[in-house]
Amino acid sequence: MSFSFTKKIPFLVTLLAIITLNIFDASAQNGGKYAGIIPAPVKLSPSAGNFILSRQTRIIADSVDNKAVRFFAAYLKDKWAFSNQLLPNTGNTTQNSIVLTAVGTEGLASEGYRLTITPSQIVIAGKGAGLFYGIQTLMQLFPLERSGSVEIPCLTAEDYPRFGYRGLHLDVCRHFFSVQMVKRYIDLMAAYKLNTFHWHLTDDQGWRIEIKKYPKLTTVASQRAQTVIGNYHDRTPQQYDAIPYGGFYTQDQIREVVKYAADRYINVVPEIEMPGHATAALAAYPELGCEPEKQVQVAQTWGVFKDIYCPSDKTFAFLEDVLTEVMELFPSKYIHIGGDEVPKDAWVKSAFCQDMIKRLKLKNEHGLQSYFIQRIEKFVNSEGRSIIGWDEILEGGLAPNATVMSWRGEAGGIEAAKQNHDVIMTPGSGGMYLDAAQGKSDLEPYGIGSYAPLNKTYAYNPTPTVLTDDQKKHIVGVQANIWTEYIATDAKLEYMLLPRMLALAEVAWSPMANKDFTDFSQARLPRHLARLDMAGYNYRVPSAIGAPDSIMVGPELKVLLKSPVEGAKIYYSIDNYQPGETDLIYQNPFALPVPQDQYRQLQTVVVTPAGHRSVITKGTIYNRAALAALNFTPANQGGLKYKLLGGRFTNTDQINTANVLDTGIVKGFYTTDFKKANKGGFGVVYDGYIRVDADGKYTFSTKSYDGSTLTIDDQPVVVNDGRHSTFERGGEVMLQKGYHRFVVKYFDFGASGALQIFWTAPGKIKMDLTPDYLYY
Repeated sequence: MSFSFTKKIPFLVTLLAIITLNIFDASAQNGGKYAGIIPAPVKLSPSAGNFILSRQTRIIADSVDNKAVRFFAAYLKDKWAFSNQLLPNTGNTTQNSIVLTAVGTEGLASEGYRLTITPSQIVIAGKGAGLFYGIQTLMQLFPLERSGSVEIPCLTAEDYPRFGYRGLHLDVCRHFFSVQMVKRYIDLMAAYKLNTFHWHLTDDQGWRIEIKKYPKLTTVASQRAQTVIGNYHDRTPQQYDAIPYGGFYTQDQIREVVKYAADRYINVVPEIEMPGHATAALAAYPELGCEPEKQVQVAQTWGVFKDIYCPSDKTFAFLEDVLTEVMELFPSKYIHIGGDEVPKDAWVKSAFCQDMIKRLKLKNEHGLQSYFIQRIEKFVNSEGRSIIGWDEILEGGLAPNATVMSWRGEAGGIEAAKQNHDVIMTPGSGGMYLDAAQGKSDLEPYGIGSYAPLNKTYAYNPTPTVLTDDQKKHIVGVQANIWTEYIATDAKLEYMLLPRMLALAEVAWSPMANKDFTDFSQARLPRHLARLDMAGYNYRVPSAIGAPDSIMVGPELKVLLKSPVEGAKIYYSIDNYQPGETDLIYQNPFALPVPQDQYRQLQTVVVTPAGHRSVITKGTIYNRAALAALNFTPANQGGLKYKLLGGRFTNTDQINTANVLDTGIVKGFYTTDFKKANKGGFGVVYDGYIRVDADGKYTFSTKSYDGSTLTIDDQPVVVNDGRHSTFERGGEVMLQKGYHRFVVKYFDFGASGALQIFWTAPGKIKMDLTPDYLYY
């Protein structure tokens, strides 16, 4: 089997921007069809020539004090050492100038801009944020190399966002991040035209905002005694680090961040959780709970806790006081009040709550939560603001003016839109939870366990097709979230954010018709990652473009690779040893012949100029004749034998020597019953035969939470081993028509295990492997 990729074009890079000299000529297509711009603009037309920016270039603006103008002037001075003359716009045409103006914005959508680059002049026409976004686009056209002048390719563009709300969330409660890091986060948002920073400031594990009327929120609620070690499921019982942990932002620091964001046209939406996720607040003020005598500690582990606010007048007075101070700090129209994951146990047991349900003629505790949210909404509305809540605020009845943030899939958002409420889509199922792993989780930094690769984030469409055109208008935006249970450092935060934030930007800004993942990931992203590499950001380095990472069949492997980061090197090996900086450097395509009855293995790793590394890919190709069918017919159709083994395994080899707990026959690859009886972990071996109905090449894959392998006639076909979150990996095998020995091994470490087997027969589509092809 062969693979075809684009030859890597070597070049030098430095710190600041994109090399654009050859974007439009035939020798370098790295910029792609959108001149390298992320997010892809609505309309772009390249033209001949370049504008030469130098120290003599004049910056002409309608207002030299405009914050977007000041931002651009500071960029030129700080990054290029250009102190360009800044002049007011008098309407006269000036050669060798960059004109920043509101003139020419007629008929342009909100936040839109028009960019015109000719050899003699650059004009950015936009109002407010639109002018700023036009400047950001222009900055992306700057080269990476710093020099005495800058060549910028000529083009025209008209651009505006698909959604008015383009959000990015940061949880600073589970782990705290400095003002400096928050500003760095905001800088990234601004560079890619995101306009809403959702700042998650209170939760069970820490209260992070100073409230002057309630000082114990910072002296007590912002500090936890210790933190659980590792993943929630790693150790039973859980173990803790015995290290006090805490932090909060003063009100002056909050103002500093809000202004910093506003200067970059980013609105900051604060989130104050209620009525759940209140453990930290109750540790400081236990009288706000339904059991005021109960001593509560700031949470030291993760999860959902039963300590929630009691819907008393004292609680509402407290929350109104808190929100009053919050609204004085944040000018945002939106105030996020949480509303998610609210266990009702305390309310069920509380005589006060049960009496309130009867007195207010509420249906149940869900109705009481609805009352809670609606009462808070009335207060927030009275201050001229609106609430946002997670989609649980639908339960028991939606507050009249609330905006719903749909995170548990899209169902909540769809229901809210049908009720004519505005919706922000942020489903984890759509790749919008950026704390999820970007690759096979045992090869990634440890985390929460789910899987959201770059292509999944990029593919998300926030507008469900089931809605009518009028209902779709209520989908006002999209947001990605980063929860930080397992993100304790700046470096890891940036790694989890990048490059998926750039995919989010295109989801939020670009029209669906302009989205093209191949162009995004192979033509445009490599240059942006080079910029991040030089600017000192940490990020996940994609694998070499075109590197195989599965089991294949064929007489030859054609190796044609491209670096996913401009300026990075691809190292490879064919000797079964992992490659590194002392191994061969990929420079030109080559073919790797595989003699009959042998195999070859190509492993690759990408290393960037700053030293960041990709995961290692491993492609194994076998050159074998089709495996001969067995010369007998199995007796029983419709399932496989299984052998259940006890233990907590980390790879499938460990299953071989484990104690056998049970044996029997199963119709499919179901693990639910095994898991119920063995919550601490187990292994299982499925053994039998598969019937194939034609000679040819077959593709199999396992999709498993934790490790799985698949062999046919004792030949490895799929190796999806190791302890990991849900991940699918495939492989190929040549088979003759008839029956073949079929073995699947799988282990569940004890968390969220699951197993599915897929196959693709010659001339067929990929499908589940069903029992009618299985025998024992």
